[in-house]
Amino acid sequence: MKEAARFFKVLADESRLKMLWLLFNRRELCVCDIMAVLEITQSKASRHLATLRNVGIVVDRREGQWSYYSLCPVEDPLVKEHLKVLKTSLSKRPESRQLLAKLNVWLKEKAQGASCTVDGARCSTPIKSGAASPSLAGGSR
Repeated sequence: MKEAARFFKVLADESRLKMLWLLFNRRELCVCDIMAVLEITQSKASRHLATLRNVGIVVDRREGQWSYYSLCPVEDPLVKEHLKVLKTSLSKRPESRQLLAKLNVWLKEKAQGASCTVDGARCSTPIKSGAASPSLAGGSR
C-alpha cells in the first residue's frame, strides 16, 4: 500500500504530469527540452524528474553535462495500468496537444542551433520519436 500511495502522490503535481506526457510521446528528452517546453528552471525540472525517477517511472542517463530521461519498463501491475489510463486521459486534453506542439517547435529550433548550452557544451539530444513506450506496452528496452 505504501508504494501505491507514493505513486499517486507523485502524480499529484501538474509539472510532473506534463513531463510524463512529453515522455509518453518521445523515447528520450534532455532536461533542457523539458525546461524549454514547460518554461521552468533547470533546478525545478531536475527536482521533478528526480521524483519521477525515485518512484521508478523514469530512468536517466548522463552524457557529459547533460541528463536525458525516458520512461522505464514498469513491472507493478497497478502502476502499469494507471499509466496506461493516464496516457489515454491526457491524450484527450487540449493542453496536451499544445505541449506536444510546443515541444516540436522547440526541437526544430534546437536542431537549427537554438541555444541549449551549459558552460559552452551543447546538448545534442538524438531526437527519437516514438508512439507508445515499450514500458507501457509491456515490452522491454
